[in-house]
Amino acid sequence: MHFVDAKGILNDSGGACGMNIYRGCTHGCIYCDSRSSCYRFTHPFEDIEVKRNAPELLEKALKSKRKKCMIGTGAMSDPYMHCEEELQLTGKCLKIILENGFGVAVQTKSDRILRDIDLLSEINRSAKCVVQMTLTTYDDELCRILEPNVCNTKRRIEVLEKMQEKGIPTVVWLTPLLPFINDTEENITAILNECVRVEVKGVIDFGMGLTLREGDREYYYKALDKYFPGMKERYIRRYGNAYELPSPKAKELKGIFRRICKDNGILSTPEECFRFMREMPEKYPQMSIFDL
Repeated sequence: MHFVDAKGILNDSGGACGMNIYRGCTHGCIYCDSRSSCYRFTHPFEDIEVKRNAPELLEKALKSKRKKCMIGTGAMSDPYMHCEEELQLTGKCLKIILENGFGVAVQTKSDRILRDIDLLSEINRSAKCVVQMTLTTYDDELCRILEPNVCNTKRRIEVLEKMQEKGIPTVVWLTPLLPFINDTEENITAILNECVRVEVKGVIDFGMGLTLREGDREYYYKALDKYFPGMKERYIRRYGNAYELPSPKAKELKGIFRRICKDNGILSTPEECFRFMREMPEKYPQMSIFDL
């Protein structure tokens, strides 16, 4: 990893703000869109760029804001990748968010987030906190191939359960579904049944498929050659160089997805989920001495 002094830390978007403390990732997910050339990385993806002055920048930015809002993090780079164990910049930023009365929406695949569960709970009590977890495959062996350097799906479900026990709302990203690999009824049903059990607030799906761009596509195809011989050629025959690669079973899988979510009161469109994660309560519940 290497360190930089960033000029800014927050990006305003639709009434909420996005924050990326790190650039790059060490999870090694074979399908990662953040590897795409359009993001203009000037360093190897696994050589994490660390914004060492992120806490100072965040403190200054929040104090200058007139209206409280949700602060999102994790859209581009996981805030709980390996280097966070040592640097603890995400934890420091969460404390600043709490002290300034803002809300937070954290997206991760890592159980390292449990280190900060009490802090996240405090933010949820004073403002609002949403924890988002990506779940792609229920099969542990397949998970080790698709997402080799991060905890498996079963462990991530345990994280969701622990968040629910703390009263922290959760959202699951059921994406990507890789054509001919994890796009099965058995897989999504198993994941969604667990989402029901741990009472997630919403599940995000973007069409039951995968997207590939320059940079991302080459890395993904290299992994297909290594782990799924002949699969790359199958992709090329069906999809060519398309950006969107919907599963051949997309319609069937979407029907299962909508039914399970509807039957269990789970938000099931990206619009609903994003609206929930952006919404900042106008009035916060006040704690009494009996809550202490």
